[in-house]
Amino acid sequence: MKAVSGAPQSPIAFLAVALAFAINMTGTTLPTAIYRYYQQQYGFTPTVITVIYASYAIGVLGALLLIGNWSDQLGRRRMLLAGLCASAASAVTFLLSDGLALLMLGRLLSGVSAGIFTGTATVAVIELAPPAWRGKAMLAATASNMLGLGCGPLLSGILVELFPYPTQLPYTVHLALVGIAAFAVLGVPETATIPARVKLGIQRISLPVEVRGAFIPAALAGFAGFVVVGFFAAVAPQLIRVVLGFHSGIVTGSIVFLLFACSALGQIVQTIIAARWRQAAGCIGLVVGLICVGLCVPERSLGLLLLGTALAGIGQGISLRAGLGEIASAAPAHRRAEVTSSFFIVLYVAISLPVIGLGFAVQLAGIQRATLLFVGLTIVLVLIALLLLMRGQANRGPDAAAIGD
Repeated sequence: MKAVSGAPQSPIAFLAVALAFAINMTGTTLPTAIYRYYQQQYGFTPTVITVIYASYAIGVLGALLLIGNWSDQLGRRRMLLAGLCASAASAVTFLLSDGLALLMLGRLLSGVSAGIFTGTATVAVIELAPPAWRGKAMLAATASNMLGLGCGPLLSGILVELFPYPTQLPYTVHLALVGIAAFAVLGVPETATIPARVKLGIQRISLPVEVRGAFIPAALAGFAGFVVVGFFAAVAPQLIRVVLGFHSGIVTGSIVFLLFACSALGQIVQTIIAARWRQAAGCIGLVVGLICVGLCVPERSLGLLLLGTALAGIGQGISLRAGLGEIASAAPAHRRAEVTSSFFIVLYVAISLPVIGLGFAVQLAGIQRATLLFVGLTIVLVLIALLLLMRGQANRGPDAAAIGD
């Protein structure tokens, strides 16, 4: 037998889960404006900072692979609460940290919370959307994700700049927010059909032959976009301080927030672009944005960095949402979840390994040369994705609506 929730779709429940989604993701980028204090306190090199940052991706990948489908068995609400518990544990670990080991553990737990929420909260938001809002439910889920990621650096930037205890206060505030999120989730009805006999297993990952033509260029563009996300979350604060001369945590947090806010905007903008040109438009936005970021180094121009951040964010948002739509429409219906999980694994690899390499480059060659190297290599990657996209379009017919429009 199966226990069926029969939960009514409610605007309040829909907004409650969207709020919890944003709060949880806020915690995952909270350390961005705090890294410089860890450098001062412990004498960490740029490489160590990027390794701490990349520990997050290990937690995300582990959660996606090991427990990514558990909400189908245990229920959405139960897994959302588990994700919030991991987020709270991460904040407590950061509060108690006295060196590298606990900082890496805190990032790992933060990644676990994000891995749980990435799938579970997205599905819960869609399932709880009232019928009149159903067409915008996917956008609400992705916007909650990206805006939450953007709010983390902004919140910590404001707190470390205006108040004392920069390595403790942001996590204390986040713990309070997690408590609010948990209270909101407790009042949400269950939407999953929970089996009487629970069977937990590892998420299956595969790539059917028929989806590979769409997957490879979308994954390359998505990989490049998330390398940009990793750069802004882990390395851009040092660029802003050392090259541009802005030491305010509020400035740093606002610039990183701009990237994520523009990513959410790009996900909205992509719906007005013809389906066959969406990923190409995202790639062009990424290239132009990266060129501006590169030019800000010799010009020492905050304006160019802001323009590049906005354009790269919009391009990343367009390519991410369009890529997901293309992959979902190309995949067999019964294997869509597996293919989507494979796509997200590629994305989270992009915010770990390349960023660690960038940390080594900063340490060996300095932030200016490392930034220019990052810009050049990422542009090459995006152009390869664009070439594959254009070649694929030549073999396809007129526009086909992608899933999620």
